[in-house]
Amino acid sequence: MIEYLPQWGTHLMSLILGLIVGSFLNVVVVRLPLGKSIVAPRSSCPSCHQVIRWYDNIPVLSYLLLRGQCRQCRVAISSRYPVIECLTALLFLAVELKVGVFSALVLRHWPLVSILLAVTFIDLEHRIIPDSLSLGGTALGFLTSFLSLEIGWRASLVGFLVGFGFFYLMALVYLQLRGRSGMGGGDIKLLGMIGTFLGWQGVFVTILLSSVLGSVVGLLWARWTAQEDLMKFAIPYGPFLVLGALCYYLFLSDQLWFQFMIPT
Repeated sequence: MIEYLPQWGTHLMSLILGLIVGSFLNVVVVRLPLGKSIVAPRSSCPSCHQVIRWYDNIPVLSYLLLRGQCRQCRVAISSRYPVIECLTALLFLAVELKVGVFSALVLRHWPLVSILLAVTFIDLEHRIIPDSLSLGGTALGFLTSFLSLEIGWRASLVGFLVGFGFFYLMALVYLQLRGRSGMGGGDIKLLGMIGTFLGWQGVFVTILLSSVLGSVVGLLWARWTAQEDLMKFAIPYGPFLVLGALCYYLFLSDQLWFQFMIPT
């Protein structure tokens, strides 16, 4: 249906769908790390446990009308909720502008950015990347690779092997040199998933960008917190992988100077 709308209508629909999906991602971010169902029961206030009425659960708008407070107990609602909803809406619009409106948009591209957003906020809060997101995303990347004009199933497979294999090798080397694990298995699986969507080119650029971003932020944060041994200073790496992947996906993947021959 969305392809029959005028151009401004498709953009508006992308934003609206992004807000709706963002609202669902908030449920995923809160419940998935705790092993709870993301389908039932209905959303409730974490403070007073009152079920949230539908008109208090409208993405962004309800948060603004309630001034960031629960209607029942007046306890402040985390700003993370509208942030995730707005980010999802903006990413949905950005992806629609990039790839256009066709089946891959709904089945492949929008799910990719949704998974990456959920991974980011879960890793930031809980320092974990659930297998249901990384491995489920990997399966989705393979299954929808035939819809991509740039990434076929062969390139998707190569991307997974390069992404998973590179970080797995790095983790083994670090373990041998330092005698302790320096990289979580979730990061390894996440990069493998990214490879199924972006191919091996996207994997290399993601590693490069995430390493630079992670190093800069890590050094600044360690200096701010007066951390002496940076090697012992653990920060979640998943969000940096997500940033690197999104930078490549949205801005670099279609640049001629970033194009390489895809193995066939």
